[in-house]
Amino acid sequence: MNEYLMPVTILIFLGTLSFIFWRPQVNEAIPASIGAVLVLLSGSVSLSDLIIITETIGGAAVTIIATIVMAIVLESFGFFHWAAEKLSEKAGGSGIRLFWYTNLFCFLMTLFVNNDGSILITTPILLMLLHHMKLKNHQKIPYLLSGALIATASSAPIGVSNIVNLIALKMVDMDLYMHTAMMFIPASAGLLLLALLLFAYFFNQIPRTISKLNPGHWSYPPAPGNHPLKTVPVPIIPENRPKFMRNILLFVLAVRISLFAASYVHFPVPLMAVIGSVALLGWRWIYLRIPPTDMIKKTPWYILLFAFSMYVIIYGLHNIGLTQWLMKFMEPLLTQGYLLASIAMGTLLTVLSNLFNNHPALMIGTLTLTNMNLDPMTLKISYLSSVIGSDLGSLLLPIGTLATLIWLHMIKQGNVRITWGQYMKVTFTVIPVTLFFTLIVLGYWVSWLY
Repeated sequence: MNEYLMPVTILIFLGTLSFIFWRPQVNEAIPASIGAVLVLLSGSVSLSDLIIITETIGGAAVTIIATIVMAIVLESFGFFHWAAEKLSEKAGGSGIRLFWYTNLFCFLMTLFVNNDGSILITTPILLMLLHHMKLKNHQKIPYLLSGALIATASSAPIGVSNIVNLIALKMVDMDLYMHTAMMFIPASAGLLLLALLLFAYFFNQIPRTISKLNPGHWSYPPAPGNHPLKTVPVPIIPENRPKFMRNILLFVLAVRISLFAASYVHFPVPLMAVIGSVALLGWRWIYLRIPPTDMIKKTPWYILLFAFSMYVIIYGLHNIGLTQWLMKFMEPLLTQGYLLASIAMGTLLTVLSNLFNNHPALMIGTLTLTNMNLDPMTLKISYLSSVIGSDLGSLLLPIGTLATLIWLHMIKQGNVRITWGQYMKVTFTVIPVTLFFTLIVLGYWVSWLY
């Protein structure tokens, strides 16, 4: 190996992440693609490696894009405006009820779309609601911060809610059905604990009464960021709106369930996701007379470029020996039983995520695991604990996830002030407890299940 290859590759990796952290409002695909080109030119990734990388991320990328297409179609139907109205209606003037409905809404949006999409969809809705309710800055933070933490952490229960989770699933030869069977209960228990801890933390800041909003008398503020849902929709209001929205929700739910059914019968999950998106596009075309051609412009294709570019950079780190070093350090811990494997790998990914961001951290962790001689079940539980570390543990610091950085930028544009110190005061109180609780439940759950 060229003596300069290791420091050059590491510098490219750190430089790419530094720029993304420094300028979160810049499309993350730009610095990532520049970093990938530099890694290729340095020689730490070969052309044959590119073929392997393409095969690894292809299916995951198609699944996520198909999911986002469904979100864009829902926007056309005025779904998100309707959801905001329902959120206010269900709260019924109670700040406590609004807190719980906000967290439930953010959880469901991540399950229906994905974690980054959930942040980008729910944050403008919450900013709008809280602004029109005339809440003070400190009264808005419990709703916005708890919603962001729940939305990001909610990508853990099902692998289809995060593109990196989907990429890693393929690497460890694990299908969506098995992932959900092993992960849904522990991750959901952890999310419930997180919500309870956040409620206890913010209890004195949550207003007991809030103003009720009249539907149709308020509008969306501009949603910042590079996202296809940033434009303000003109809601389409059918004659029987509740029934129409219920049917849309049932259809999307059926599509999400079909992904797990496809995984169970070994039907290609990306193809099933595409079929569901095409069906919803057809429904929109018939109902609203909007042809599918607008998807070419609205679909965030840059997500594919970002995922591919980051994986190229991580593969370069793998080729220069980073994963070999991690293997020597972790293998003795991972072979001492499911519980220790769960805690050890979850802790490692928490540290890596808060140093480097959770996307590259999970890729590094998964490459490390797949190059160890672990038995199949230890490999799977170690991978699942990695997901918990990268989806939940990464929330300790704002730099742990790209979604958090985008969220901070969005609420700043929405005139809500929250400092890194305020953020970390909350996360260092609630995240460590939730993380280790979830990892322990995972260890015992898998031991009981299998």
